[in-house]
Amino acid sequence: MKTRIDWVRRNCALLSSIEEEFASTRPFAGKTIGTGIHLEPKTVVLLLTLQRGGARIVATGNLNTTQAAAVQYLRERGVTVFGGPTTQFEEHRLNLEAVLDQRPDLLLDNGGDLFDLWRENRYSALLGGTEETTSGRMRLEPLRGELAMPILVINDSPIKQFAENEHAVGQSVLEAYMRITNRITNGQRVTVFGYGACGRGVAANFRAAHAKVSVVDLDPVKRLQAHLDGYDTPRRDAAIASADVIVTVTGRSGVLGPEDLGLFKDGVVIANAGHFPIEVDAKAIASSPEVDRRDLFEDAIEELRLADGRVLRILAGGHMVNLAGPRPMGNSIESMDLGFALQARCLEAVAVGRVDRGDCVVPVPRAINEQVAEAYLKTCYS
Repeated sequence: MKTRIDWVRRNCALLSSIEEEFASTRPFAGKTIGTGIHLEPKTVVLLLTLQRGGARIVATGNLNTTQAAAVQYLRERGVTVFGGPTTQFEEHRLNLEAVLDQRPDLLLDNGGDLFDLWRENRYSALLGGTEETTSGRMRLEPLRGELAMPILVINDSPIKQFAENEHAVGQSVLEAYMRITNRITNGQRVTVFGYGACGRGVAANFRAAHAKVSVVDLDPVKRLQAHLDGYDTPRRDAAIASADVIVTVTGRSGVLGPEDLGLFKDGVVIANAGHFPIEVDAKAIASSPEVDRRDLFEDAIEELRLADGRVLRILAGGHMVNLAGPRPMGNSIESMDLGFALQARCLEAVAVGRVDRGDCVVPVPRAINEQVAEAYLKTCYS
């Protein structure tokens, strides 16, 4: 029987086409690409596409999103993978250091971890690479002067913003909430922290599932946008206190913590959809003296009973909810095919010298956006 990874490979039309092209052009011949990215079926297809272009791939996963089947599949096909599924920051860092010990020529980073670690133990062979996320871009932008190499930020592509972040993240977060909790959304009050592209998608999908959605954002312009889009934009405390469900998707740390325990509604469900497991301080909340009892349910649900009798539930330990928990699926295949086509083309541009050190932590070049958009539309109308 074929695997889910085989199913994903069959449905990644863009990456299949690029893989065929790369087999001929071999833009990465003689080069090593290092990555620390969610290791799940769609990233497997990306890494094998790069390998077909001549690259030696050295990889590790991210916190609580590495799938054992993906690791095995990659290893069987000659990819060096360090570590396996983990929720421990220390173990994750050691795996990242192991990737950098291989002195890769290009980095495919996801959250800025690898480029940041490279600063601690520099080597001259690094040409540059890509950064997948907004979280990573915010982390790397202040370091441009130290990095001084081409680093193209995939998440700053308009294609990534509307195709993957707005449409696909919204769908996958709603799907994950339903899969993990099996709870109703109709009539529930949902508070979404963050109104970037991902937050817009999360809010829209919960509203489409007949929830009553409020938005919290530090940026008054984003709050105005949410208001004009038809969402309530109450004060932070009121938004927390009224919520049956809270989803954080900000890219920032400490969005919710033990200081908020007095605000939570009895029975609230809390989920993080941001890249790093730092938006909801799940460990500090659970260890608060206000918590009388902790119950762990299968399917990645932790229930905390407070001294005053209120109950709150945290999903997946505060890790990225759409890539954690039971049978994690992540975003749709087609949306990731688009995003990873951008990745492949951007890494190609760095490898062959189409960009230079002046392109340090900058958006995907317009020519690559147009190339990927045209290729996707051809698959729709051919």
